[in-house]
Amino acid sequence: MGTLASTARRGGSADRRPDDAGAWYRCWRLVSIDGSTLDVADDPANDEAFGRPGSSRGSSAFPQIRFVSLVENGTHVLFGTQMAGCRTSEIALAKSVLPSLQPGMLCLADRNFFGFGLWNDARRTGADLLWRVKAGSRLVRDEELPDGSYLSHIYPSEKDRRHKTNGVKVRVIDYCLDGVTEEPTYRLVTTVLDHDKAPAQELAALYHERWEIESALDELKTHLRGANIVLRSKTPDLVRQEFYGLMMAHFAIRGLMHEAALKADKDPDRLSFLHAVRVIRRKLPAFLAIPPSAQTCVS
Repeated sequence: MGTLASTARRGGSADRRPDDAGAWYRCWRLVSIDGSTLDVADDPANDEAFGRPGSSRGSSAFPQIRFVSLVENGTHVLFGTQMAGCRTSEIALAKSVLPSLQPGMLCLADRNFFGFGLWNDARRTGADLLWRVKAGSRLVRDEELPDGSYLSHIYPSEKDRRHKTNGVKVRVIDYCLDGVTEEPTYRLVTTVLDHDKAPAQELAALYHERWEIESALDELKTHLRGANIVLRSKTPDLVRQEFYGLMMAHFAIRGLMHEAALKADKDPDRLSFLHAVRVIRRKLPAFLAIPPSAQTCVS
């Protein structure tokens, strides 16, 4: 699969902007959508506001928040983030994240997000989509394309499928991963219907860039949060404040890394997030010693 990934990168190289290495595929800015959870302090108010996930022995030791976010693949910047209690599904949160999509973006998503309603909501933003679906999904081959992909339709209900009403045209890409024994078969659907604009082989390779959001979430939850595995705030309002504070800190660090990558002419996602955090922590005391600049106050 490594050769396919190289193919995808070569396919987009001509259209990338020089100051955003790795953020583009051809004419599209690459973004991904995914969600995760965080444990919060074991407090009655947090328990009531956010709830606890179930477990094999009853319920979790801590209340949890759930959040869904978009990430710019090239820079690992998280944006459009929405959070709620753990009883709120990722799909429900994703609906409130989708308005952050824009025309000119190509959004990648795992199969857990695929559904007729959410697909249409995302499509209406003007962004293009490349989402994985279950390998057994019923997608009739309406028209075969030269690159091995084919056109099909998705429907809001089984009745619509039988009568072929209210369908939405999609392009389907089926492929296998060599040497993989667990889930070797992948099926993707995309709004990019023209195979010349985005060949199937390139899109198959490109989909695995979705894992960039897993790396970004790991940066937030592991490297930035550190050893504090539970958010410390004791009230729901402070939990929300602490969560979005973490998001802002991650954004600031990634912004500095992006500037450093531009100066070194490197892809931002090739730099070490953990090293950047350590450098910033070492430098913070020095910034505290700098007095604020003198400004003239106008009454």
